[in-house]
Amino acid sequence: MSQWRSICPADRLPVERGVAALVDGEQVAVFRTVDGSLHAVSNLDPFSGAMVISRGIVGSRGDRHTVASPVFKQVFDLETGACLDDPAVGLEVHPVRVVDGFVEVALLQRALSA
Repeated sequence: MSQWRSICPADRLPVERGVAALVDGEQVAVFRTVDGSLHAVSNLDPFSGAMVISRGIVGSRGDRHTVASPVFKQVFDLETGACLDDPAVGLEVHPVRVVDGFVEVALLQRALSA
């Protein structure tokens, strides 16, 4: 995992809305759900190719916190990144936490191809 990066003060993160952040050159969508849990996923919509997931509609399916893409409306599980409409597609999920009042995100290290 890469280093933790500070995104914003935790009290500035809106409930049931997303914000986009640039973390080590990658766009990440960060969400706080109504129960206070935090989620960080890739901001890239895999269906449209647009960086728009942070502008998606936050909701739930059963006990899963979700976000629906604002483009084609596919729904993604915020915990796992899985697309609930097409199991073959998903979003990258990133660790997120609050330290000293600030939201922090870390990107997972990817294996480099030779």
